[in-house]
Amino acid sequence: MSRIQQAFANGKAFIPFLTCGDPDLGTTAALVRTMAEAGADLIELGIPFSDPTAEGPVIQAANARALAGGVTTDQIFGMARALRRDVAVPMVFMTYANVVFSYGTERFLAAAAEAGIDGLILPDVPFEEKEEFAPACRACGLDLISLIAPTSEGRISEIAKAAEGFVYCVSSLGVTGMRSRITTDVGAMVGQVRASNPHIPCAVGFGISTPEQAAEMAALSDGAIVGSAIVKLVARHGREAVPAVRDFTAAMKRTVSRR
Repeated sequence: MSRIQQAFANGKAFIPFLTCGDPDLGTTAALVRTMAEAGADLIELGIPFSDPTAEGPVIQAANARALAGGVTTDQIFGMARALRRDVAVPMVFMTYANVVFSYGTERFLAAAAEAGIDGLILPDVPFEEKEEFAPACRACGLDLISLIAPTSEGRISEIAKAAEGFVYCVSSLGVTGMRSRITTDVGAMVGQVRASNPHIPCAVGFGISTPEQAAEMAALSDGAIVGSAIVKLVARHGREAVPAVRDFTAAMKRTVSRR
């Protein structure tokens, strides 16, 4: 069992997301620590990219702010390395293929593993192109996390059988962002994953913004992923965001744990 899968071993997991470098890396590091202390089971760290095609306006704006502030991939590796001295929860990078390619795939993955990162999510890499990255990830001990979406349909079984770490179940069509209602039949998607690979956890993300939605999605799966709602708090509070994010994380974890 990988460290990522261990995050799901003690009940439903709460998985928050942050854009690294928004508003600066010092604040990002403080937010990671406070989220871990508040009960986050696994933390997604977004490496900013100039064309984040899977993201809605909230996370797009965070990417733009981070890049305008001059954050670099090397600096993010350094932050992760420092966090690993006192943060035990699994951490995964979420970024885009061009970020990895431009850095050098093997070099990027080796640096991520050396920094204590446990996995990688590349939302713009379809399942059919996964093998461009999967062998190099395995060589470095990183889980390459697969996504399934409402449009995956006949491929869900194939994706689940090859999945590592956990399956990221996309709850809504389109880009990331807060939604008032989630109408996708998430239960059916998760059911197909479990039927094909009963050993892989399945967490739901895209569109979850309230504890009620998180509870609903956690009841159908093994955990809930929340990004835009947290990034919006960071946008509002800037360098003073730690208390707000701590309280939000604690509330989400309490709600998810009850499912």
